[in-house]
Amino acid sequence: MGDMTNSDFYSKNQRNESSHGGEFGCTMEELRSLMELRGTEAVVKIKETYGDTEAICRRLKTSPVEGLPGTAPDLEKRKQIFGQNFIPPKKPKTFLQLVWEALQDVTLIILEIAAIISLGLSFYHPPGESNEGCATAQGGAEDEGEAEAGWIEGAAILLSVICVVLVTAFNDWSKEKQFRGLQSRIEQEQKFTVVRAGQVVQIPVAEIVVGDIAQVKYGDLLPADGLFIQGNDLKIDESSLTGESDQVRKSVDKDPMLLSGTHVMEGSGRMVVTAVGVNSQTGIIFTLLGAGGEEEEKKDKKAKQQDGAAAMEMQPLKSAEGGDADDKKKANMHKKEKSVLQGKLTKLAVQIGKAGLVMSAITVIILVLYFTVDTFVVNKKPWLPECTPVYVQYFVKFFIIGVTVLVVAVPEGLPLAVTISLAYSVKKMMKDNNLVRHLDACETMGNATAICSDKTGTLTTNRMTVVQAYVGDVHYKEIPDPSSINAKTMELLVNAIAINSAYTTKILPPEKEGALPRQVGNKTECGLLGFVLDLKQDYEPVRSQMPEEKLYKVYTFNSVRKSMSTVIKLPDESFRMYSKGASEIVLKKCCKILNGAGDPRVFRPRDRDEMVKKVIEPMACDGLRTICVAYRDFPSSPEPDWDNENDILNDLTCICVVGIEDPVRPEVPEAIRKCQRAGITVRMVTGDNINTARAIAIKCGIIHPGEDFLCLEGKEFNRRIRNEKGEIEQERIDKIWPKLRVLARSSPTDKHTLVKGIIDSTHTEQRQVVAVTGDGTNDGPALKKADVGFAMGIAGTDVAKEASDIILTDDNFSSIVKAVMWGRNVYDSISKFLQFQLTVNVVAVIVAFTGACITQDSPLKAVQMLWVNLIMDTFASLALATEPPTETLLLRKPYGRNKPLISRTMMKNILGHAVYQLTLIFTLLFVGEKMFQIDSGRNAPLHSPPSEHYTIIFNTFVMMQLFNEINARKIHGERNVFDGIFRNPIFCTIVLGTFAIQIVIVQFGGKPFSCSPLQLDQWMWCIFIGLGELVWGQVIATIPTSRLKFLKEAGRLTQKEEIPEEELNEDVEEIDHAERELRRGQILWFRGLNRIQTQIRVVKAFRSSLYEGLEKPESRTSIHNFMAHPEFRIEDSQPHIPLIDDTDLEEDAALKQNSSPPSSLNKNNSAIDSGINLTTDTSKSATSSSPGSPIHSLETSL
Repeated sequence: MGDMTNSDFYSKNQRNESSHGGEFGCTMEELRSLMELRGTEAVVKIKETYGDTEAICRRLKTSPVEGLPGTAPDLEKRKQIFGQNFIPPKKPKTFLQLVWEALQDVTLIILEIAAIISLGLSFYHPPGESNEGCATAQGGAEDEGEAEAGWIEGAAILLSVICVVLVTAFNDWSKEKQFRGLQSRIEQEQKFTVVRAGQVVQIPVAEIVVGDIAQVKYGDLLPADGLFIQGNDLKIDESSLTGESDQVRKSVDKDPMLLSGTHVMEGSGRMVVTAVGVNSQTGIIFTLLGAGGEEEEKKDKKAKQQDGAAAMEMQPLKSAEGGDADDKKKANMHKKEKSVLQGKLTKLAVQIGKAGLVMSAITVIILVLYFTVDTFVVNKKPWLPECTPVYVQYFVKFFIIGVTVLVVAVPEGLPLAVTISLAYSVKKMMKDNNLVRHLDACETMGNATAICSDKTGTLTTNRMTVVQAYVGDVHYKEIPDPSSINAKTMELLVNAIAINSAYTTKILPPEKEGALPRQVGNKTECGLLGFVLDLKQDYEPVRSQMPEEKLYKVYTFNSVRKSMSTVIKLPDESFRMYSKGASEIVLKKCCKILNGAGDPRVFRPRDRDEMVKKVIEPMACDGLRTICVAYRDFPSSPEPDWDNENDILNDLTCICVVGIEDPVRPEVPEAIRKCQRAGITVRMVTGDNINTARAIAIKCGIIHPGEDFLCLEGKEFNRRIRNEKGEIEQERIDKIWPKLRVLARSSPTDKHTLVKGIIDSTHTEQRQVVAVTGDGTNDGPALKKADVGFAMGIAGTDVAKEASDIILTDDNFSSIVKAVMWGRNVYDSISKFLQFQLTVNVVAVIVAFTGACITQDSPLKAVQMLWVNLIMDTFASLALATEPPTETLLLRKPYGRNKPLISRTMMKNILGHAVYQLTLIFTLLFVGEKMFQIDSGRNAPLHSPPSEHYTIIFNTFVMMQLFNEINARKIHGERNVFDGIFRNPIFCTIVLGTFAIQIVIVQFGGKPFSCSPLQLDQWMWCIFIGLGELVWGQVIATIPTSRLKFLKEAGRLTQKEEIPEEELNEDVEEIDHAERELRRGQILWFRGLNRIQTQIRVVKAFRSSLYEGLEKPESRTSIHNFMAHPEFRIEDSQPHIPLIDDTDLEEDAALKQNSSPPSSLNKNNSAIDSGINLTTDTSKSATSSSPGSPIHSLETSL
């Protein structure tokens, strides 16, 4: 299959094969073609060709029980012959490619063209040059030497453009590098369990070779293709490869094929690895998608849409391929709404850009009109043909001034600041045990208003120990003395625990002296095995007597059963089944119980009620998890029907009930207190008994006795939120969630329902932003639905990690609080930068505009503007975006989605500083020459030398920006702007660096920068005026914001009141105003803003992981695309609303497919039955789908 694309890869392998031909009994080609078969054909083929799976193991020189010997030469040889378990990555973009992309920016292109025209004209000396009749002599004589230097301005503009391009490209490049680093870090963490030389070891996924015996268990993401050897109840979700959402049951005689990239949903077992890397099924698909070849680019796009399901989920083989896989996945997962911040920024940028475009157009028009009227009408000069070049030169100059106004107006620094801030935070969050998989999750976290947390392992230590037990009619408050338990009961108890638990679960001796024994595997089972050891018994002999292969039938634990049972065949051919599980569930199925003498006695429902009251509830109220252990004997004939679970799991005899303690992590109560103080509600969602849950919630401080709150069980929760027809109603959820603090005995679906209910709720004026933690496979849908999904790095299954946005590498709740802090910091950093940036923009645009109108020449020249704008923007975004977070960030409430980006205080600062700067600059412009006793620089002719006058203006302007950068460090109107300035070395370096470069530019910049060197006293004045900024900042801080009612905030996402109800029901969250404007035909404005779009694309590239994000040119043309489709109107009742970025275009397609669910089902790769996922898929974007909309009907029909 994959031969075309990776032919070189295969040919290499084939060559190796011919040489080693005889070493193994089967070649790579044979195994590969075998793995392409499914189900019964595969079984037939194995029988015909090999005999059975044992025979294949023999041919691969491996033992189903002992595994590979694991010697280095053997592993090396296998890698050579069968390949490695890794997929060669796509090449990263070269630096030159990134430079080329940065050059695509519209404003830069305009500047380049203008500069080239200006250059050309400066070299062209027509005969009319000397003609006095031309309008050159406009005051101030022109030196011969100066005329020669006319080319300098053009060259300088070109040079600064090159500077900007290099800086942008370098930023993109370092970001890509960081991203790859992050990817490889995620990959190294991915390990898998294999058996080598009889020992169970965990090895990195890339180390797996053909012939390895791998142990698969619930929640794994299979890293390679293999054949099922032995196991119980193994069910696999193959939707990622086949698109079929039903779970496939695997068995040796019916369907032994295990494929890479699929999820284990239930059970456990062992497989022999038959294909790895590029030869595995997912690897083949990947090679077809051209992970190796660039020329596949275009096909890749198509493949991605049709083959969505197939391309996906390649994650386990990530290797260096990671980012790419991530991208394909992102395309198929529903797209999370555009992050709040980006929505606000796009909108703001569009508004600013429009204003800039208008200003620059007016500037050019005024300049041209003034010149023509003045020359041809007032002075009545004829247009002489030999004067044409001179006039053209004037017009080019005017055009360049116009372009500079535009360049300054458009805040390119914005997207850059976002990216830098996010990338910096992500890097630092690694140290705080947060591994961020999707960049914007970092910023969303700052807005979080609710956290739904698991209990086990997140709030608690996940180290289970049995502390109470009820055995033989006695309730022991601590571990009973072994002699007090009847021998028969003891034997049953030890057998029931040792056999009826995964054999991968063990208790190993501690690593260090005096430490606690190590718990490996399922923690609850570890607690039970620990109980056996505490009773001075040993579980190992029992297990060696009854090895895993001999177990007759296993009903593995899953979230529906909430129990696990194992059937064994006794020596006398009869059967015995051991069961364990949640006490209220297992006790319901018990009809006998062992008494003190070890004999079963009748156990009636009323005995059960008494036991619940006397034993289980007291244990639960101490925060213990109660587990019941039971057994049942079956006759040998007739053999029971093992598939009829309800009859089998009944009539049990209870052996004992134990209370397992899972202590609360010591740092959790403090972390939860911080959350509550920061305005975040913490809710606990757990599968545990309600009393246990309540007890732990009180210990953690989630609930305080005497408060008004709800603790519900899953059943009760469902009863309250569903109407008579059993449909979930949003109004009902709205009645419950604000008070709900603990949801106990909840199924994964309940968790998903709760998260969706809170997110879709319109109960509060702000839309809630929900973070969810999860570790199990079944938490996948809830993690995807949430705004931010946290997966556990240690206890989490691969499936949970796949669905999450952030991985907690230490499974600790207090790391979430750190994430909140970083998220808020990102938001604040961007506001700081905005405050600084907009002041520069406002001032520069007004100066250039009025200057041009009054003196026919901008006081700030094109090159100077470029230096101020592009370089200071870039540096300032670095300086302000890297402020470290402080604890004080946690003292305020979340901003919420509708909080404007620029608050009143910030608006006050921006306008206040702008007033100061404009006053001074205009003073200098019109009376500066008198103050400093220098020549006036106004109305200079075309190529006149730079004047000291204008140099002082430029220098003062830059000094004011520098000191204002320090003011910008505080956005909430604090007085002390120097607070913590030394904690941020980057900031200090940049301010000093900019200052140094400025000195060089002024003293030695000469003609290119239109500067003439200044004397010391002039410098002092410039710096003094700059310092005035700090004083003025204090003056502004004194004015109370509340007085300035007239100040408008800017950059908010649409408020609910502004939109009529019907529109609200369509994807309001998705189309914020920016996009709505676009549709009204102002596409042209946006082309001028392409710069911003390009950089927002860079930011987005982080989301949809770097590669495709940068490569898709559609996102650039997408705007033009919608114009081609007139049916995209906002009044449309269909929710197909075109959006800016390409992912949305894809989602658009998905929405249109609603009428035919199957096509969209294939896209869905959720761990849970696709019905649910489809609804998340579509209604993700709709805040609340109106009953009339197709989405709604789809939801109900599913």
